[in-house]
Amino acid sequence: MTKNLLLDASILLAIASLAGAGYQLAPLLSPKADIALPLSGCNLGRQACVAKLPNGGQVEFSIEPRPIPVLKPLQLQASFQATEVRKVEVDFSGSNMKMGYNRPQLVRQSGSDRFTASASLPICITGSMEWEATVLVDTGKAIFAIPFRFVTGH
Repeated sequence: MTKNLLLDASILLAIASLAGAGYQLAPLLSPKADIALPLSGCNLGRQACVAKLPNGGQVEFSIEPRPIPVLKPLQLQASFQATEVRKVEVDFSGSNMKMGYNRPQLVRQSGSDRFTASASLPICITGSMEWEATVLVDTGKAIFAIPFRFVTGH
């Protein structure tokens, strides 16, 4: 009886530990933003997309090559006008299916308001996949989240 009680207590402790770790790590999975812009109607799979920022600035974001492939190197680029930018990340998430954490940080190109990075997308077993690329822009005063959608594997 004591062995069973000890085993049950160990299992409950392991479950509680996993739940605590999940609670602590959950904020990493969803992007934090002070201001979330509405979903853009622009299709990143076809063209570069421009979004106006609430502070009066603007961002142009693109992913190449087009159409956007999976399991191949992608080039991400964000260019800004009329806004100070400290950090830029792009959070990739499946619109209909969780595909894991994928948030590359873009690097400022020297002496410019252009940020770039390389990235890749995992393959979906269903073939076609709708993605949301949320550009996270940290201006030092606020973090803007600018979502765009595109489809791979069609």
